[in-house]
Amino acid sequence: MAITKYELNNKFYYEVYVSGNDSAGKKWQKRKRSIETIRKAQTIEFEFKRELAQAKEQAVPFRFHEWFEICMNRLEMETRKSTVSGYKGIIHKWVYPFWKDKDIHTLTKNHAYELIYKHCASIKSDWSRRNLIKTMRRIFRMAIDEGHMTVNPFAGMMIRTPETDLTVLTSTEVQTLLHEAKMAQHRFYPVWIFALMTGMRSGEMFALLWNDIDLENRLISVNKQWTSKNGICATKTRRNRMVPISDEFYQFLLELKIERGQEKSVLPLLTEWENGEQARVLRDFCQAIGITQIRFHDLRATFITNLLASGETLVRVMSIVGHSELKTTNGYLRKAGIDVKGGTDKLTFKVPKFDGKLFKLSDYKVDAGGT
Repeated sequence: MAITKYELNNKFYYEVYVSGNDSAGKKWQKRKRSIETIRKAQTIEFEFKRELAQAKEQAVPFRFHEWFEICMNRLEMETRKSTVSGYKGIIHKWVYPFWKDKDIHTLTKNHAYELIYKHCASIKSDWSRRNLIKTMRRIFRMAIDEGHMTVNPFAGMMIRTPETDLTVLTSTEVQTLLHEAKMAQHRFYPVWIFALMTGMRSGEMFALLWNDIDLENRLISVNKQWTSKNGICATKTRRNRMVPISDEFYQFLLELKIERGQEKSVLPLLTEWENGEQARVLRDFCQAIGITQIRFHDLRATFITNLLASGETLVRVMSIVGHSELKTTNGYLRKAGIDVKGGTDKLTFKVPKFDGKLFKLSDYKVDAGGT
């Protein structure tokens, strides 16, 4: 199997030749000459190899872009459209220029490292590079599950992502923000107080309806979100959760319900919010009143760190804010200034006192089963 370059009448051409044995052991071969470009020759060689694989009744090889499209078509049936759109964007931009027509069977760990650290070296963000690796790992895992590959080129490849630089308001700044917003009758006042008292994400609050709030039992059911691409859809983690309502926030909700009248949505669906300008509005107001300029998502961070600093358990905070992984909440734990030193001193069991002898391994019999 080879691509050969030759000259004819002062012009260079390429010849493709692929041979092998079919399922009956008979000789199978195919040749094509007078191909004008190497790219076209590579495409023809790939198609010949595909035909040979079919003749051998083996797994049909896939070029990367072919397999990627198959994966995306399948994921569209089980994943949010925005997630699939994100996959397509990152792969088309960073992978297609180098791997689009590559046979996935030929790709190795060396190819994977070359792609990430050479071809994609211009990706400045470690988070973006990590996201690319995660996406590629999933694509090749699907190929393994289908029996098209045996080794995932991206298995074990990790990039340490620096901790997110969280910005939170102090308790005094929160009081200043809410007081000034109320006095100014700012249109975002109910939105900001809602974020600070529940820790809900922006899209979750935008989608919230009054029938999601159980005032009698003082619970908020977070079961959907709104995004500019998909409208109303499942939450970020695709899991529902319950957020408790504090006494102070309960009184606010009673007043808000009266003010909203017959509106089904809990909060006013402001144009700036719908257009994604809520961060700018908050930042401008913070600057005007002389407190730390924060992003809209930092209201959620302020809620989480305040709860942790007040002594609320990590597990309960994770449940309230919808964190599915401990490492996500750990960043807020450090921001809250919680010191773990001495945290094991309250264990109710003790280590036996040292009497000058520990143990000898020979004193213990281990059976063949390793128990």
